[in-house]
Amino acid sequence: MSTTRRAAFFDMDKTLVPVNTGIRYARWRVQRGEMKRAELVRVLGWSLQYTLGLVDAKAVSTFAARTMTGIDEARFREECHAWFLSDVLPMVTAKARAEVELKRREGYMLVILSGSSPYATEPLAEALNIDHVLCSRLTVESGRFTGSVVPPLAFAEGKVTLAQGWAEDHNVSLQESVFYTDSISDLPMLDAVGEPRIVNPDPRLKRLAKQRGWSIERWV
Repeated sequence: MSTTRRAAFFDMDKTLVPVNTGIRYARWRVQRGEMKRAELVRVLGWSLQYTLGLVDAKAVSTFAARTMTGIDEARFREECHAWFLSDVLPMVTAKARAEVELKRREGYMLVILSGSSPYATEPLAEALNIDHVLCSRLTVESGRFTGSVVPPLAFAEGKVTLAQGWAEDHNVSLQESVFYTDSISDLPMLDAVGEPRIVNPDPRLKRLAKQRGWSIERWV
């Protein structure tokens, strides 16, 4: 019988990178003249709702996915990779890199677990030499986006569902694993692992961490 393994799960936004990549992407599109400022304002509003715990993640994801209907996936992936190299990769903190390497040396399987799309998370995983990515995905048919999201959405309990399925496939014990995040929305996943790690927390997670005696880290 094989020995159960352990994993280190890393959130992306405000954790591996100390920024909201969705906002940075929207600003990049505005600067290139490819997005109206009104759309950026909408993204900023969603981000604020997310921080306050008021966002309807399913509704937001459904709306965003519909705006992608018919777009060529390969072209979009290429565009996002260029954006990532110029606008996201320089933001990865030294502390994030050091922690990833520490967990690698300690024998953990490394996973990015993020509500973002693969077009942002996979380039980051490649840059950090992380083999596994669990994230929100869009449906694609004949090379184009259909306008819908592949369930489950990587948000709240959806992250746990994705992590549990992956853990079963890879003989990983969540109770022996660690998860790094900034968001109170990730509480279900924090409760699912044996070692919750709180990084750059939002106000509600900061309060909860203090109540539970969890240490708070700053990766900036």
